[in-house]
Amino acid sequence: MSEESPRTEDPDVAEARNGDDAAFNRLVEPLRQELHAHCYRMLGSAHDADDALQDALLRAWRGLARFEGRSSMRTWLYTVATRTCLDTAAARGKRALPMDLGPSSERAVLEQVPVTEVAWLGPYPDGNLGPAVPDVRYEQREAVELAFVAALQHLPGNQRAALLLFDVLGFSAAEIASMMDTSAAAVNSALQRARAIVAEKVPPPGGQRTPRKLEDARIRAIAADFASALDRGDADALVALLTEDVTWSMPPLAHWYRGIEAVSDFAVEVPIGRCPSWRNEVVTANGRPAVACYLGESADAVHHAWSINVLSLRDDKINGITSFLDPGLFARFGLPPTKP
Repeated sequence: MSEESPRTEDPDVAEARNGDDAAFNRLVEPLRQELHAHCYRMLGSAHDADDALQDALLRAWRGLARFEGRSSMRTWLYTVATRTCLDTAAARGKRALPMDLGPSSERAVLEQVPVTEVAWLGPYPDGNLGPAVPDVRYEQREAVELAFVAALQHLPGNQRAALLLFDVLGFSAAEIASMMDTSAAAVNSALQRARAIVAEKVPPPGGQRTPRKLEDARIRAIAADFASALDRGDADALVALLTEDVTWSMPPLAHWYRGIEAVSDFAVEVPIGRCPSWRNEVVTANGRPAVACYLGESADAVHHAWSINVLSLRDDKINGITSFLDPGLFARFGLPPTKP
């Protein structure tokens, strides 16, 4: 993506400079979803992305006089959004998953207290993904996968921004240098270091990508089978869906499990053995199938929002379950707080 030369000014830009907020909204609205997804990748939280995008758009509105038309409005807004996210990340710090805090547990831990002093990584509804960009390293789905977003949290802010702007959004090193007020050589150096760190944390882009045919034919069925096994309390059916090296984590709880034996022990002891009744709905999050779980005191009782469970797949089995235990997430996914 090369830097665009000066062009005839969009009338909406002139009107926005003169204080017309409707004109500014017309400029911003086509880019709002992709900007929000960028803020999520930078910050690891949809809630933080809300705040950062709102702040960025306010900064852009107040600073519109500095937009000279040498680049596109998209580039200008990504510049402001990236800098806003860097400020937010510097003030708040990185987000984490339970795997970042300590080793896995071999047996089910029955009494756990939520860890509130950790800033936890959060899930992202797929409805907010922006349009695909050709000739980039990461597809839009891959660029919000939990493993990738979690790996980004291990990068310094400048490396995180460079990687996302280049590998996900397709900006050139020269454009990024201008956006971040640095040199193209510094951008390329940041990219090299960032890619090395991310490669240690996650497979190469597409390295474990579920085959497209499976995505079309089976992906929701696998999630539905997981939901059904929970509904029925069928431990054997649930375990049959899992890979041997499966992981299960539950932020904001610190304990997590790795391997079929530890995960099976947890599944039997807690969601199947100690939770009276489940109602579930298949959704999508972070480019993957997910299951929204409602918990009830009995089968005929009202079931209340409990967790959003993001499933990672390898071939036709589940190799990762991340259960976000936060009923407040359900509204973001367009789900009701209760089910009959």
